[in-house]
Amino acid sequence: MRARVMLLVAMAFFSACATPPAPTSAEYRTVADIRYRNLFAEHLGVGEAEIDAKLGHYWSSLFEGDGESRVYFPGDPNASGATGYILDVGNDDVRSEGMSYGMMIAVQMDRRDVFDALWNWAYSHMRYASGPRQGYFRWQCTRSGCPRDAVPASDGEEYFATALFFAAHRWGSRAGLYDYEAQANAILDTMLHKEEMNGGVVDGVTNMFDRETHQVVFVPNGRFARFTDPSYHLPAFYELWARWAAGWQGRRDEDRAFWHEAARRSRLLLERAAHPETGLTPDYSEFDGRPHVRDGHEDFRFDAFRSAMNWSVDHAWWGLDPAAIERTDRLQAFFEAQGMDRYANQFRIDGTPLSAERSSALIAANGAASLAASHSRARRFVEAQWALEPPRGRWRYYNGMIEFIALLHASGRFRAW
Repeated sequence: MRARVMLLVAMAFFSACATPPAPTSAEYRTVADIRYRNLFAEHLGVGEAEIDAKLGHYWSSLFEGDGESRVYFPGDPNASGATGYILDVGNDDVRSEGMSYGMMIAVQMDRRDVFDALWNWAYSHMRYASGPRQGYFRWQCTRSGCPRDAVPASDGEEYFATALFFAAHRWGSRAGLYDYEAQANAILDTMLHKEEMNGGVVDGVTNMFDRETHQVVFVPNGRFARFTDPSYHLPAFYELWARWAAGWQGRRDEDRAFWHEAARRSRLLLERAAHPETGLTPDYSEFDGRPHVRDGHEDFRFDAFRSAMNWSVDHAWWGLDPAAIERTDRLQAFFEAQGMDRYANQFRIDGTPLSAERSSALIAANGAASLAASHSRARRFVEAQWALEPPRGRWRYYNGMIEFIALLHASGRFRAW
């Protein structure tokens, strides 16, 4: 009886709070137990119809809009069907990052036609069909297909695999190219076992996850595999892989154990990489969290926008990183002190400004980071995110993709299908 009373009190407290109390690890032991918070409803009282309209507005603008707004374009059909690609308009190229983000947005928006077109284009043009990189994806292609730059970038594979799992569970798999679950597992196998597949490091090609540290590498090639990018760390996804991976050559239990440990190590990396006063992370870091000095990427720049969103989503889903709450509070306190309507987009991680420019992608990511915030200031970040409109013009690609993903997270519409 006493336990029931305590439960009812806790439920009443949860309903009354604008920001629900942080979950505990015991709450989220299965995918079915994940609760998807709606920050816009909690903080701003926004209704479901308004959220539907906002998401539809972003889809219409970025996927179906005019020449100043859209980033999705149909490609030439092939034997597997329709194709389409996400264009980095500012650089006039197609990137694995954007293609995988587009697939993730499509599966969350229940647009199988666009998902299949993007996957067909990525598989046909970006995937290495032979050689030591076989099974990886080129990070950069021309609009007509590759080549542009012949190296993989790890964040593309991470989102490809997870989006494919979601597609399999939401829509069901078909045969061949559209056997989503088999394709997702093939990517996981390649990321984790590439060196075994090749019989060692061949032409500099390495695993996409460092076996000793259990961490994603910046690029699985030579010296670029000796450090990481904090914004590539996606512990929320690794927990799913730890439940869904089929395992390479019968190693299901071994591979799933690796992904569980990868999630744990990523949480530690994100804690160590975040500056103790500002909460800012560098674009690149060593595996121990120290900034990796390379062409200014030891600073908080465009990659790093995503770090706080990633750790906050992980905490909201799994509740295994209680330090994420203080880390988000620290980060949001820093940005609030800069001025909510004027904080810049690039800093040294100690908070020294490196730019006077604003970025809507950062505003959106900081809003979604409120999934792991305890201070009342979180409402201001959610409010700023809700006020955004789909970007237009030359730099709409990165801003638009991050804004859309952050909008899905903050509205509770980004689901672990």
